[in-house]
Amino acid sequence: MASKLDPPETSIPNPESRIARYFEFNSYQTNFRTEVFAGLTTFMTVAYILVVNPLILSDAVFLQESGDLFPELVVATGISAAVGTLIMGLYGKYPFVLASGMGINAFFTYSVVLGLGIDWRTALAAVFIEGLIFIALTLTDIRRHLIIAVPNAIKTATTVGIGLFVAYIGLASATDTGGAGLIVANEVTKTAFGSFREPATLLATFGLFLTTFLMIRQIKGAILWGIVGTSLLGWGLGVTNAPTGIIELPQFPTHLFGQAFIGLSGINSSNIIDFLAVLLVFLFVDIFDTIGTLAGVSTQAGYINEKGELPRANQALTADAVATTTGAILGTSTVTTFIESAAGVAEGGRTGLTAIVAAFMLLVALLFIPIFEAIPAFATAPALTIVGVFMMTSVKNIHWDDLTEAIPAFATIFFIPFGFSIAEGLSVGLILYPFTKLVSGRTKEVPMVTWILAAVFIFRFIFTTLRFG
Repeated sequence: MASKLDPPETSIPNPESRIARYFEFNSYQTNFRTEVFAGLTTFMTVAYILVVNPLILSDAVFLQESGDLFPELVVATGISAAVGTLIMGLYGKYPFVLASGMGINAFFTYSVVLGLGIDWRTALAAVFIEGLIFIALTLTDIRRHLIIAVPNAIKTATTVGIGLFVAYIGLASATDTGGAGLIVANEVTKTAFGSFREPATLLATFGLFLTTFLMIRQIKGAILWGIVGTSLLGWGLGVTNAPTGIIELPQFPTHLFGQAFIGLSGINSSNIIDFLAVLLVFLFVDIFDTIGTLAGVSTQAGYINEKGELPRANQALTADAVATTTGAILGTSTVTTFIESAAGVAEGGRTGLTAIVAAFMLLVALLFIPIFEAIPAFATAPALTIVGVFMMTSVKNIHWDDLTEAIPAFATIFFIPFGFSIAEGLSVGLILYPFTKLVSGRTKEVPMVTWILAAVFIFRFIFTTLRFG
């Protein structure tokens, strides 16, 4: 029994319990440790963007600017990714990471700046305007309805297609760039199985066996430990260069910051048509890459409800739109939701805490670029392959005995990896879906918005073919 002289008992708030309540750990059957490991895993699979995106954008900037802007591009890439991911975690409460999109950054550099001769500042202005349009579309609820307009069969097929896509990206990396090399280019057969004479191929295979072993044994953080173990072995054997340092102070992008505003003044009568064409391509790819990724990874994680809706869809889409706008101001190409987020979901991440951990690591990584720059592609290839395994499990939910569902679903699955674009695969599937329903006399099963989307995609294919070849 307590004495009257004893001080009154006070309860000390537990920060971890408040985090658990905010992110609803119980509802998602997760915990703090799982979310942290998932966040670290997601970060490790997307860390390459801090090096690869600056390398690609450098080709656009270097030809028009004196001096090496690579360090500034690294910081612009990292900050914009962290901002978008943080908003996704805190506001959207989803475990998704955002960063400068692969593919669209290559389009920015090689088609827009080098191909059309548009100044890189003006190209950034197009990305900035695109972000503003996204914000408007999100505020008016249009983008959320676009997600609902994607039929469940196509959502499921997108999940499977993304699974094949991420595995293909991991396994098809070239060995001369530190990639896995398990799938290589071939002039006769287009692609072929790689050679085990390549050390990188052997190490990627080792990493795959190691990660598989850890996953089957249910070791927490199995995917993360697979990346770390394979990297350490590669460094130790001298197959890839070990980190040359540990800490390197980041350089704020002073030569990039705000250049999008200057780029607006570069729009004139001679380039306005090309500018609008570029803006439309940026707009299309970001909208449907994001919708495809959200639909696919959300289906894998079990977020999509029975009505085909993604709860808090507008919050997630807001994070994407704000990140794109922020990225343009900082000096990088379109920021979008990354398919590698599936790695964290496969590791058990189910809430925004996963994204917050990844966002924090993206900022911390700016101090440790020498380390993360040294992580080879053959070390992350096994992680992406395992993610593909998890995402393939959704294929059983497609009604293969109904050709009106099976044909568009198969086309979506096929064209995402082999067309090397989520947006392209989604486009083909959404064109075929209403067509198959039409010829079977089941048009009532197709919402009006889906018909409109199909028409938009057909127009887009015609437009881009005529404009960009």
